[in-house]
Amino acid sequence: MKFSQLMVELKIPLTQTSLTRPGAVDPELKGVAAIDCATANTLSFIEGKRYRSWITTTHASALILPEDPGFLAAATARNLAWVATPQPRWQFAQALQQFYQPWCPSPGIHPTAILEPTVQLGQGVSIGAHVIIHGPTVVGDQVCIHANSVIYPGVVLGDRTLLHANCVIHERTEIGQDCVIHSGAVLGAEGFGFVRTAEGWHKMPQSGRTVLEDQVEVGCNTCIDRPAVGETRIGRGTKIDNLVQVGHGCQIHSHCALAGQVGLAGRVTLESGVILAGQVGVADQVTVGAGALATARAGITQNIGEGEVVSGFPAMPSRLWLKATAILRRLPHRHHASQNSPMNARVSSNRGISK
Repeated sequence: MKFSQLMVELKIPLTQTSLTRPGAVDPELKGVAAIDCATANTLSFIEGKRYRSWITTTHASALILPEDPGFLAAATARNLAWVATPQPRWQFAQALQQFYQPWCPSPGIHPTAILEPTVQLGQGVSIGAHVIIHGPTVVGDQVCIHANSVIYPGVVLGDRTLLHANCVIHERTEIGQDCVIHSGAVLGAEGFGFVRTAEGWHKMPQSGRTVLEDQVEVGCNTCIDRPAVGETRIGRGTKIDNLVQVGHGCQIHSHCALAGQVGLAGRVTLESGVILAGQVGVADQVTVGAGALATARAGITQNIGEGEVVSGFPAMPSRLWLKATAILRRLPHRHHASQNSPMNARVSSNRGISK
């Protein structure tokens, strides 16, 4: 499509683009690409000053740029099409949707799928090969369930939700509208609940349920457990990466982000907008305040306040952690220096004489 047509599709005023300038080009766009490997007839973006030099070397035909006169002048000098926006990355994500849509088969039920009679299907549903859906279960409009997925009884799948291959959704799990569950995810399985007795571990029945609100995304091989009583709840718009463990009874509020290999013990609360980087661990019954950020591999063992940034194990304010690690790196050097100090040499010599 033409660059001008893309702007219309994205509802961007032409006054934010290069198209209002005399002699401006309106290239034909065939795709999108990263700035460092873009080719002719592709669209790319630059987010900050660190990548400004790419404007002079990129082969892209059109760019999404910050609202910076220097960026715009550099692109104009090369006769590139451009659009200026306060959020280039977000605008690039919007543009991507014009060139790429995830594959979903046409509506229909594959002949190898098994659906019990009490399953309620909405309109435009697509169910892949070897899918098993137990009833009673409610499947909303335009839901897509890929091959080999298994749905236990009492599940509710909201409209336009997508389940990729090999998902397992356990009993009474509720998934909202416009959710995406990636391959191998297990939602609503039994929480890790056992009572220690004189005879050994006694299993505590996990009678609760798991609830995902609208627009939640769950990565490959992630597990979200149900509790003994009550519910595990994932708030609206929360995004969860691959290989994440969400323990029983956790309450994750809206628009949180959990990166790969994060682990939450039982009854953890993440307030709205929390970000946990890769391999962060959170101890049981801990609350992380709204907007807090934990850097990679942090171990959170106590409550974290609203907006705090923490690092390390046990997690502490990131600035303090950086100071502590700086000192830690110097410790072997100081120890080695002290071992070779003149004082130690005299002590060693005297010990030798005394022998």
